[in-house]
Amino acid sequence: MAKKPRIVIIGAGMAGLTAANKLYTSTSSNDLFDLVVVEGGDRIGGRINSSEFCGDRIEMGATWIHGIGGSPVHQIAREIHALESDQPWECMDGFSDEPKTIAEGGFELNASIVDPISTLFNNLMDFAQGKLAQDGAGGGDACFSNFAAKAASKGCTINGRFGNQSVGAFLRQGFDAFWDSCKDRAELSGYGKWSRKLLEEAIFAMHENTQRTYTSAGDLFNLDFEAEREYRMFPGEEITISKGYLSVIEHLASVLPPGAIQLGRKVATIEWQPESHKSKEIPNGYDSSCRPVKLHFCDGSVMLADHVIVTVSLGVLKAGTGQDSGMFNPPLPSFKTEAISSLGYGVVNKLFLQWSPNGNNRNANDKDKFPSLQIVFHPPESELRHEKIPWWMRRTASLSPIYKNSSVLLSWFAGKEALELETLSDEEIIDGVSSTVSGLSSALKAHKEVKHNSPEFCNGSAREGGKVRFVKVLKSKWGSDPLFLGSYSYVAVGSSGADLDTMAEPLPKTGSSELDRAVDHPLQILFAGEATHRTHYSTTHGAYFSGLREANRLLQHYHCHGV
Repeated sequence: MAKKPRIVIIGAGMAGLTAANKLYTSTSSNDLFDLVVVEGGDRIGGRINSSEFCGDRIEMGATWIHGIGGSPVHQIAREIHALESDQPWECMDGFSDEPKTIAEGGFELNASIVDPISTLFNNLMDFAQGKLAQDGAGGGDACFSNFAAKAASKGCTINGRFGNQSVGAFLRQGFDAFWDSCKDRAELSGYGKWSRKLLEEAIFAMHENTQRTYTSAGDLFNLDFEAEREYRMFPGEEITISKGYLSVIEHLASVLPPGAIQLGRKVATIEWQPESHKSKEIPNGYDSSCRPVKLHFCDGSVMLADHVIVTVSLGVLKAGTGQDSGMFNPPLPSFKTEAISSLGYGVVNKLFLQWSPNGNNRNANDKDKFPSLQIVFHPPESELRHEKIPWWMRRTASLSPIYKNSSVLLSWFAGKEALELETLSDEEIIDGVSSTVSGLSSALKAHKEVKHNSPEFCNGSAREGGKVRFVKVLKSKWGSDPLFLGSYSYVAVGSSGADLDTMAEPLPKTGSSELDRAVDHPLQILFAGEATHRTHYSTTHGAYFSGLREANRLLQHYHCHGV
């Protein structure tokens, strides 16, 4: 009896398990393939990792369904009733509270200062993403008209394109155009050493820091402007999954037979045959006598395969295709390695802290709740900065309860600050956050929702008579995890959306010539994952779509029904 084609999927995250689910459940194909999913870690989910902290369900990785209109993730979550839960979960009430914007030094900023800068930033990003016409940012006060168009015009080349313009440069040009048009406004008073321009620049920087966590670009000057408008969002609200993102992953995996997913199987080398050609006619393009791909695992074992779907992160591919690395043997062709090298891949981490107003309450009541904060800092190099606030906190845009009245607070970190967070002990984190909150304490003292006279901290423990303390810490460590080496991809300056398409091309590459079409073992290595989707990169639904794409590629190769 002829052997069935063996398909090995590397990685049991969203892309890998979507591909496995599709291959196993498709009509007439469930007994056609020998299907194996190998996962280097001790769990399924990849960059989806639902957990618990202080009795609340939280997400260490992927958190949001980015638009419920048309999202396959939302559709699955709804079908399996994962959107309802009796247990509290992260962001279960969305963005219910209007955040308080606090400037370093303890100044609460009113809407008349914050809202115009927020509107400017949002208009600029809408323009960058193609949501606004190029003849202006539209509407509102005259000071806010046409700043996006002015900023864009500075980056245009003669042919009307934006050259190597970055999103960061575009945003700063927009802010400068705004300031030049409105610089004759009266100076602010009552904000200590903050001048109007310094304060407005810092509010703008706060929004830039939020954007860094959205994109994973540690520096927005590395984020390509031209590609930004190719990115696509689903319509509708953004929500979290009450039963955890992992419930979607578990649903995809549930159809697979026992043993199909092998945990603790880290691949060291993928050995393939890029230049073998047909010497005889092979029915359906399959020769059972020789499987062309050999996987070498870190434990010394090997596995042969006809097709391998690689779903590892772009960070792992960057490390595995760099100089002196041997993830692929022979090395990948230059068109593939150039795309891998050019695209951006960043680190975003989440920090959860439990706080207690009196040392023992799990949840704060209405009188004691910690406010949802947007934080405006002096730049790290400023002489006006509060010296006890650590540098790694200064590009954090927010510190907020994960839902109304929760005792668990959340901050997001990107870039080098996210990497630094991974190296810090719990005590160092508590001390740094405590120093930061102390630097905002004047505003918090006056905040009607914090009834205590002052938050007092001492290395994570309340001082004698103190009222507020941080008692527990939980953080993600995506940058140092060897199975991920970061969080998600972005289109860097010098790369383009075409590189994302190149990421998705299978190997060996076939062309239009007769010799190219005569590859003996086609589709040896296929690629899936969020970094292989041109318009939905960086998202779980992008990973989902990529898994379907590669499963359908194989189904069509074997003349099976695909969707």
